[in-house]
Amino acid sequence: MAKIFFFVKTKYKADKIKRWRLTAVMLYHLVQDLIDHGVNPQKIIFITIENPIYNNILLEQLFSYAKEATGLKDRDGWYIIFDEIQYYKNWEVDLKSLVDGYRNDKFIVSGSAAAALKFASNESGAGRFTDFLLPPLTFHEYVSMKKLDHIIKPTEITWRDEKIVFYTSINIVELNRHFIKYINFGGYPEVIFSEKIQENPGRYISQDIVDKVLLRDLPSLYGISDTRELNSLFTTIAYNTGEEFSLETLSRESQVNKNTLKKYIEYLEAAFLIKKVQRIDQAGKQFKRDHFFKIYLTNPSLRSALFSPITPDDDVMGRMVETAIFAQWIHRDWFNFWYSRWNGGEVDMVGLNDKLKPNWALEIKWSNRYFNSPLELKSLLKFCSENNIDHPIVTTIDKEGSQLCRDLTLQYFPAAAYAYTVGKKTLEMKKNR
Repeated sequence: MAKIFFFVKTKYKADKIKRWRLTAVMLYHLVQDLIDHGVNPQKIIFITIENPIYNNILLEQLFSYAKEATGLKDRDGWYIIFDEIQYYKNWEVDLKSLVDGYRNDKFIVSGSAAAALKFASNESGAGRFTDFLLPPLTFHEYVSMKKLDHIIKPTEITWRDEKIVFYTSINIVELNRHFIKYINFGGYPEVIFSEKIQENPGRYISQDIVDKVLLRDLPSLYGISDTRELNSLFTTIAYNTGEEFSLETLSRESQVNKNTLKKYIEYLEAAFLIKKVQRIDQAGKQFKRDHFFKIYLTNPSLRSALFSPITPDDDVMGRMVETAIFAQWIHRDWFNFWYSRWNGGEVDMVGLNDKLKPNWALEIKWSNRYFNSPLELKSLLKFCSENNIDHPIVTTIDKEGSQLCRDLTLQYFPAAAYAYTVGKKTLEMKKNR
């Protein structure tokens, strides 16, 4: 049976005159690859649905018109690409009909409204849709695209009684410099290669995220009438990324009532703009009724663009490093992570095993202080002791190594190196799945 493949974009178009759309480029490469492998170019159809003249024409009719224009009489073996599919109402219904009626043809669909595509595919995909999500760049991808692999070096460490490969740097100062640039500009390929955009990233983000996603895509999908509330909520979250909220505090700060707030958080998560993280207690147990949670941007550069780029000494740097590291883990869509907080203590990130018991813990710091003073990590030590975790991880600015403390082995990694390692290992895991 033929299947529909679609690409979900979480990056959006820049200006109308000069732009590089990652997904469109991938589709063009796909077309070239098909031609290189012997497919007749006339049997490859590329239609951009964004053009308003197509809005009231059935997708099957567009397919028919395109075939007629080629002059070919072949019934089978066509490759049909619909770009910007979110502009076509009820696209998934028409595509389902197409794929059922043309079993020997291939359909490739792309769209920039992540929420629309995810929602629609879940509703009526029924095994016909194979989706590929293109999230923001990981730090590993950033390093690779900037051709900085020469400053990365693998090293073998012992962690939880196993030998594992970890990646560090022969020049941690240089890696940290690029880590800051990644936090400020690194989520989008256009930005990391364009000094012009980096001079005013707010304009680019405002046009491509706020205007298109918050003011058009989500409102049209979910029937949101007051886009000011949605914009206010997202701005509040972006400014406070990595902080703990309750519905009450978030409602008060964003001026959005609690009932609406819950729906908007779901919409923003569906659009892959934010990630909500749930809390566990100091014994590693989930709360039956927990009104507190953390929210992270899926791309740390959103905050820098909406407000201002940060420097290594900014007060917000700790939360931005935490957001950046969480952004690497978010790429593991099969993995659930938590944070722990109780009266007087917190651990930034906790992994649970199959029995929902804590089996590793991570404390994210942008400081070398705790490398020399591990006893100051009171919350981490308490949590690990109570949950039998003997190899917690702590990030630093540039210190690396291990320390024995209260029968625990604290493993220290520079935050930039840790972020790179998570991104690289995530890619390796996806290739092997």
